[in-house]
Amino acid sequence: MEGYVRKGSRLAWLRQCALIFSLGLTGSGAAQAQEAPRELRIGFQKYGTLTIVKALGTLDKRLAEQGIKVRWTEFPAGPQLLEGLNVGAIDFGTVGEAPPIFAQAAGAALVYVANEPAAPTSEALLVPKDSPIQRVADLKGKRVALNKGSNVHYLLVRLLEQAGVAYRDVDVAYLTPSDARAAFERGSIDAWVIWDPFQAAAERQLGARVLADGTGVVKNYQFFLAAKPFQEKHGAVIDAVIDEIRKGDAWAREHQTEAVALLEPVLGLPRPVVELAASRLAYGIVPITREVLAEQQQVADAFHALKLIPKPVTVLDAAPATLK
Repeated sequence: MEGYVRKGSRLAWLRQCALIFSLGLTGSGAAQAQEAPRELRIGFQKYGTLTIVKALGTLDKRLAEQGIKVRWTEFPAGPQLLEGLNVGAIDFGTVGEAPPIFAQAAGAALVYVANEPAAPTSEALLVPKDSPIQRVADLKGKRVALNKGSNVHYLLVRLLEQAGVAYRDVDVAYLTPSDARAAFERGSIDAWVIWDPFQAAAERQLGARVLADGTGVVKNYQFFLAAKPFQEKHGAVIDAVIDEIRKGDAWAREHQTEAVALLEPVLGLPRPVVELAASRLAYGIVPITREVLAEQQQVADAFHALKLIPKPVTVLDAAPATLK
């Protein structure tokens, strides 16, 4: 009997120790999960809702109250922005449809967080005002500039597909927006696939003609993405960012004149250009859905079929945990 009691006491003691140890781990894990980062690094392009939020300063103020500093880094286009995310230079950013596909193909650990509604008119295939090109089919054998891996890359793919022109039958020149504009002005390219506000600037300042935009061809979503490690560790911070973006979006929708005035000095473009670009903005930030990611899968499959990315991409691998 005495031996039994000692054995039972020992088992009880071991169980108690195990419980204390597990509670200690749980408490440590919870503290770690709740620990706020000292800094949030945001990548942005000089246009759109995120630029408005930056100019308003509301996000910086909100996170500063939590002891978090916001560091903003400007990128010329989505592919460069997601390269920054891939190498750990930023934690959050916004891009169009194609850049996340190229980033996933390169092994980037990213998460789709939210998106804006479709905005098919805010990207277009432009030709000079006196160009003899009248339809997309006329691009066969012509030189077309675009930023590789950007949203307009997919627009060109789909426009050519609809026109019955093989992608290989067009001379595609991969140029940044600034280089492409210079080439467009010199006449060294026949067409330019570009997004706002560069699109609006070419229309208003150069008289560029829209050969086709994304209407009925592509959705042209704007996505908000986070680095997966940051999202997993600081999900509440990302939620706060999306909340402030949603507020900034609502403000811009209700105060479009003020939003244009806010963007004009930031973009360094004349008001008529900014007004045209702003008129094509889509408003309303929504959480990512399976339906939208299914459309992204079509983009990924199209790029892989053309061998523009080296391997198949499963878009759902970058879905939020709630959708997996």
